[in-house]
Amino acid sequence: MSLFRAALVLGLLSAVGPFAIDMFLPAMPAIAADLAVSETATQATITAFFISFGLAQLIYGPWSDQVGRKLPLYVGLTIFSLASIGCAMADSIVALTALRFVQGIGASVVMVVPRAVIRDMLTGNAATRLMALVMLVISVSPMLAPLAGSIVLAFAEWRVIFWVLAGGAVLSLALTAALQPETLPVEKRVPINLASLWRGAGILLRDRTFLGMTFIGGFGMASFFVFIASAPFVYSGQYGLTPTGFSIAFAVNAVGFFGASQLAARLGEQLGPEKVIRRAVMGFATFTTLLLVLTLSGFASLYVLIGCLFLGNACLGLVIPTTMVLALDPHGEIAGLASSLGGTMQMLAGGAMIALVGPFFDGTALPMVVAIAICAWIAFGLSRLLVSEQAAVA
Repeated sequence: MSLFRAALVLGLLSAVGPFAIDMFLPAMPAIAADLAVSETATQATITAFFISFGLAQLIYGPWSDQVGRKLPLYVGLTIFSLASIGCAMADSIVALTALRFVQGIGASVVMVVPRAVIRDMLTGNAATRLMALVMLVISVSPMLAPLAGSIVLAFAEWRVIFWVLAGGAVLSLALTAALQPETLPVEKRVPINLASLWRGAGILLRDRTFLGMTFIGGFGMASFFVFIASAPFVYSGQYGLTPTGFSIAFAVNAVGFFGASQLAARLGEQLGPEKVIRRAVMGFATFTTLLLVLTLSGFASLYVLIGCLFLGNACLGLVIPTTMVLALDPHGEIAGLASSLGGTMQMLAGGAMIALVGPFFDGTALPMVVAIAICAWIAFGLSRLLVSEQAAVA
């Protein structure tokens, strides 16, 4: 399987989850109005998705280590498709939130399995290069998904978005069946039992590198989750953007991320991946702190907000693929478990940050910016405490 084909297939599969989040975003104000609920209640549908998206990875990872990578994909995508149909038919915010939780259970398979597939195929900088290519495909979704959602809203109600997501899941099932080979041979599969899971989890939770890379990348991702939950109301409320205008503003953030991600492997070869992480996290903290200072000073215009987030997310484009690879590299024999445990911890961090900022959210940019800066500071502190000693001399 060529590197380009692998990146395309794995990227398209991995984009199912981001599309389930990003295509939904322009519709959040309309959903709040249609179901007669508050902004915070509507944000809970995202929190529910992230929580199940994280927890279900604990099942898919070990399961894929036992049965191979393809069967979990089939099951997860089927669950996602059925839950999307349910979301389209939901008549209350309680039902929609519950079905989004189920949708997250299905979507989480495309977070775990593609990363394990990459570890099955490659390690080191070669894996970082493939991970970055996958990120390139995934990162197109924040540009296309909100725009697709706004196009749907221009011609139909918000429920149609979920019918489109259900159709996308069916296409992903066909893609898996036709183009994705099984990468875990039978002789390398690991039976599931509590003893082996406990042993594997113990190895991972005692591994300083695994924990450091997981949470550095996790709080970077959490900052983006906070943005996802808050931006539709901030951009439409404080700045008066239409769904299409929001989609364009939202897409700018993705450009910085996926553009920088393509440099991750090259910079890793030149500087060492640990140095790349430390310097990129420093940049992320610097730009988000600058944004916070400008916001507190009353200078947070729309263009200032977009510009600072663009620069901060460009730094994350170097951090996230590199931390993913370094977290999994030493654990090839339990790649599925490592991917799922790491993904769960990252998703729960993101869900927790959304839940924490929810009570303070007032429709303006300030609570969102404060939460993003907190994520950056935590990631910065962890990069100094938990990254390997090789990076300490950077």
